[in-house]
Parts: sequence; structure tokens; C-alpha cells
Amino acid sequence: MPEGLPFRLYDSLTLVDWTGRCLREDKRGAIDQALPPILERLHIEAPEWMEMTSGFDERFKTLVGNRQRINLAREQLGQRWAHGTRACERLIPG
Repeated sequence: MPEGLPFRLYDSLTLVDWTGRCLREDKRGAIDQALPPILERLHIEAPEWMEMTSGFDERFKTLVGNRQRINLAREQLGQRWAHGTRACERLIPG
């Protein structure tokens, strides 16, 4: 039996987004029907998302995000650099 659910990460996010839209608006976790899909809200195109999530552990190791967020996290953690920063710059806008 494989570890975890037999879903691709993209499918899992889509399922979470869809489920959140089905919840009642007065419940925690509900996603407003007027909001765009999750990848659109993150400003990430599907091909970039698929590239980013395939081999995720090997590509990023510790931090993932746009350059500003990575730099902030590095400073807070006392790190001089983060593995995968160039991939983040290329794949994550902002």
C-alpha cells in the first residue's frame, strides 16, 4: 500500500478547493463561490504548478515561495541561502 492518498498534488488542491466551495458560508473553511480557483488566486499557471510539484522534495528541500517571502524566511531562520531559490524565481511570480 503506498503512503498517502493516490492523488497528484494538483488533484488534491483542486479537491480541497471544490470541497471548500461546498461548505456552508457560515462554517470555517468555506470558500466563497465568487473566488477564482486556487491556482488562479496563487497566480500560478497549471504547467508551472506541475513542474514545481514534480520532484518537490529534491527541488526545494526547505523553503518555497516568491523571492521576497524566501528572503524573509531565510532571515528569520538565520540562513544565508535556500536550496531551490532559482526554481522558485522561475516558477512563482512576485
